[in-house]
Amino acid sequence: MTKEKDLHDLFLDQLKDIYFAEKQILKALPKMAKAATSDKLRAAFEKHHDETEGQVERLERIFELIEKPAKGKTCDAILGLLEEGKEVMEEYKGTEALDAGLLAAAQAVEHYEMARYGTMKAWAVRLGMKDAVKLIDETLQQERKTDKDLTALAEAGVNSEALAA
Repeated sequence: MTKEKDLHDLFLDQLKDIYFAEKQILKALPKMAKAATSDKLRAAFEKHHDETEGQVERLERIFELIEKPAKGKTCDAILGLLEEGKEVMEEYKGTEALDAGLLAAAQAVEHYEMARYGTMKAWAVRLGMKDAVKLIDETLQQERKTDKDLTALAEAGVNSEALAA
């Protein structure tokens, strides 16, 4: 008889899911930075790329803590969000609305990540995984700050520049 799945299994599935997602985000951020017309937006994407590398390393440490191989599991949600970002880059290339669209796409990704990391942190607490909780929380705080920074960029002009066009 097969073992009934439990919260440990769900945590591992979620870990594989977000690991795959972060790897995909690493590939997408340089393209988004290149497409951005605002220097501040480009810099934000470049900064987040560096942070994402650290997030991937933290996820790999969690895999080590639970003695499982670091491998991703295809995450359709992130593929869909990144595809939307790609469509914005293609459909709005050369327009004043491009940066606003890139910002919106980036924030959709951030909100997805915050939801995933928030859930994983709660599960890790419940499972008594103190070291994993710390690593997940570090990433969660980074994602929240990135989201705030993107909001500030949008409010400081990217959205109004799109309206002025």
